[in-house]
Amino acid sequence: MSSTASGRNGTWRNWGGNVAARPAREVTPASVEELSAVIRRAAEDGLKVKAVGSGHSFTSIAATDGVLIRPQLLTGIRDIDRVAMTVTVEAGTPLKRLNMALAREGLSLTNMGDIMEQTVSGATSTGTHGTGRDSGSIAAQIKGLELVTADGRVLTCSEKENPEVFAAARIGLGALGIVTAITFAVEPIFLLAAREEPMPFARVLAQFDELWAENEHFEFYWFPHTGSTNTKRNNRSAGPEKPVGQVAGWFEDELLSNGVFQVAQWVGRAAPATIPTIARISSKALSARTYTDIPYKVFTSPRRVRFVEMEYAVAREAVVDVLRELRTMVDRSGLRVSFPVEVRTAPADDITLSTASGRDSAYIAVHMAKGSPYQRYFTAAERIFTAHEGRPHWGKVHTRDAEYFAHVYPRFGEFTALRDRLDPDRLFQNDYLRRVLGA
Repeated sequence: MSSTASGRNGTWRNWGGNVAARPAREVTPASVEELSAVIRRAAEDGLKVKAVGSGHSFTSIAATDGVLIRPQLLTGIRDIDRVAMTVTVEAGTPLKRLNMALAREGLSLTNMGDIMEQTVSGATSTGTHGTGRDSGSIAAQIKGLELVTADGRVLTCSEKENPEVFAAARIGLGALGIVTAITFAVEPIFLLAAREEPMPFARVLAQFDELWAENEHFEFYWFPHTGSTNTKRNNRSAGPEKPVGQVAGWFEDELLSNGVFQVAQWVGRAAPATIPTIARISSKALSARTYTDIPYKVFTSPRRVRFVEMEYAVAREAVVDVLRELRTMVDRSGLRVSFPVEVRTAPADDITLSTASGRDSAYIAVHMAKGSPYQRYFTAAERIFTAHEGRPHWGKVHTRDAEYFAHVYPRFGEFTALRDRLDPDRLFQNDYLRRVLGA
């Protein structure tokens, strides 16, 4: 599922297959010094520069017709500090490799998203997150970072060093420079007890505040056209470890979550009228289960069915209203939606352009199978999200621009002023950044 599919003719494509770019040249630097030289040379040649991760963004945030920087050689752990409880990792390291390496050292991140194919810098630069009552996005766990700026200088940033850059660059959208290393807070590895069970949609909405308050990590999937959800509660546990058995794991995670789901997508595309029936069957296929394991084995799961996604963060207290409006819209629209809607939460953080910046947030994600016409559904959903001052995930489909963001992010001007200072000639500009940050 790793994705930076590079076409034979020098075309780069993202994982969702909805973005393609033809860079003038591709470079794979093996060191920070080499990267600095690449940036200086691009500036001399009048070419824009973009770094790409594993292509998991559905927006064109990494697309460029200039110099495309691939991070494959900037990988691995630089340092583990057991006194400060931090790990410093090269920017191109996939989250999967980081999680596995930390586990071998008896360490773990506090929270993570539900897939781990992305690079650490790609995931943090776009604000990738999981769900948490008290623990925030992956970027919220950053303690320091190293950034190569437009003039080729290397900046080290933390709360003490270049603090104003640190405030913004943790979710920097690739607009402030190229991140080369990240220092994360880590903790001794722990066990999570997972409880997954179906629950009626009406009950989840009625009890949302309690479900959120009583669990460290609560999320649920609602199947449109049904009154059903699948809920997930992850809480720390003293043990013992009770992993999902290999056969059960294959059956539930591969066959049901990916295999049956893929077939459902094919049938749904061939015969859209069958989708509500398929949704009812799918929502009942996943039965309740509990298991206890180390964090990355509980938080993350394989995603083999390719899709396109839109996700908005709204104020947490608005989530039930937004979901009711979303359900009404789907019921009245005649749309046939074959993918579940995913709902997660995050506490407020202090990162300038974090979707949870300054407010406790709930995330609502809508998906469509890769290749299916998603515009009508996403447009209708986006209308609901923006009416509630929603903030779209930077790496997922949305149509918002700088004018909108200046309205929903109180510190938006702080970010653009910093960008003016660090990249006055817009070396790291592309069409996406021109739209979301303004020219």
